[in-house]
Amino acid sequence: MPLILIVGLPCTGKTTRAKQIQTFLVENFNRNVHVVSENDVIRSKNLDKNIVYSDSQKEKELRGILKSETLRLLNPDNVVILDSGNYIKGFRYELYCASKNSKTTQLTVECVVSKEETWMWNEQRTPSEKYSREIFEALYLRYEPPDSRNRWDSPLLFLQEKDSIDGKAITDTLFHRKPPPPNQSTQTAPLSSANFLYELDKITQDVVSAILTAKKLGLEGPNVKIPGYETCSLERLPSTLTAAQLARYRRQFLNYSKLHPPASQTESANKLAQLFVQFLNSSLSAST
Repeated sequence: MPLILIVGLPCTGKTTRAKQIQTFLVENFNRNVHVVSENDVIRSKNLDKNIVYSDSQKEKELRGILKSETLRLLNPDNVVILDSGNYIKGFRYELYCASKNSKTTQLTVECVVSKEETWMWNEQRTPSEKYSREIFEALYLRYEPPDSRNRWDSPLLFLQEKDSIDGKAITDTLFHRKPPPPNQSTQTAPLSSANFLYELDKITQDVVSAILTAKKLGLEGPNVKIPGYETCSLERLPSTLTAAQLARYRRQFLNYSKLHPPASQTESANKLAQLFVQFLNSSLSAST
């Protein structure tokens, strides 16, 4: 069933909107609607949101919990609403791939409120619920707003402070539209023979070696073309990326690839480098 991503900056009414959508779907369509709440996870684990958002590792762990719970609830009988900032486009892309692979529709809802208004709302919160000024400003700088031109952000619904919930737009998107079919960006290249296993192992190792060579040459930063695979490029090659991390990503890709036999081994082998780089782009975006 459908996945709804609530996206927005701090104190833009994301939780209120999630509850409004949940109530609308339950009352009008008798749907089983689950809300996966970032705030609930933070409270249940006795975390301080300011500490979480000041530590990239803690924030990454929080995203992992939210993603795991969202994917656990995605099934033919549920509507799942992820109530979180969801401000990283790589994370939204991961969830898009997951919902696409589950053959379900997805809707992105961005809550839009002026910065002055959101800070005023923040100041009215209890001390344990407030963002510090430093974290508040940092989240504004990190925010990657959804863009309807990106397939993973589309369809995109904007909700400003005084807007009512557009029930028809929501239900048309969720229930009256076919989900996008899974494709090679969401289905990793599979294995069914020793020859294909050899090709998979060889090409992914070549790509890893090429990336490490690029790092030695100082080719770090955005849109880095991979030596020997000029049609493939990393959206971002971090200076902190290590050989051990690349080896771990490669193992993950190999494991995923073994699960689904290819329709055409020749075609899968030809596109293997591109698929692996797509996997790396998604993994690196989610790890930031």
